[in-house]
Amino acid sequence: MPQALIIGIGNPDRGDDAAGRLVAQRLSAMAVPHVTIRETDGEATRILELLDGAAKVFLVDASVSGAPPGTIKMFDVVRAPLPEAAFGLSTHGFGLAEAVELARTLGTLPPECIVYAIEGKAFETGAAPSAEVATAVDALVARIAGELAD
Repeated sequence: MPQALIIGIGNPDRGDDAAGRLVAQRLSAMAVPHVTIRETDGEATRILELLDGAAKVFLVDASVSGAPPGTIKMFDVVRAPLPEAAFGLSTHGFGLAEAVELARTLGTLPPECIVYAIEGKAFETGAAPSAEVATAVDALVARIAGELAD
């Protein structure tokens, strides 16, 4: 049984929106034992499906909160909802924040559920991730890998 689930969220064809998926791909390449890694575009019902039955989850997505590009923020969503300022304008429509709150309402939010947000700046179709987000992806991969090793 996996000890942790990592869900990388984003659109790989929209610049910094790919951040969550890039983290998931890099962690997947590390073949961390007892960890399941999934990628999704961020649609709320798909996130709910992935959360179902999980005990420890790390969700990774891009955010737009006004922080400097590449800023990494961590939210323990078991303790408090995601701030609307960071996730209110999702490129996924009904997305991560709504999925977390729906899971909370339904009583299916995992007992350990952490959201990591990487602040983006460029979300144009066909754009590559910005240098700031690429650096943040590397830092977050190392951080999560360290947490999983503990």
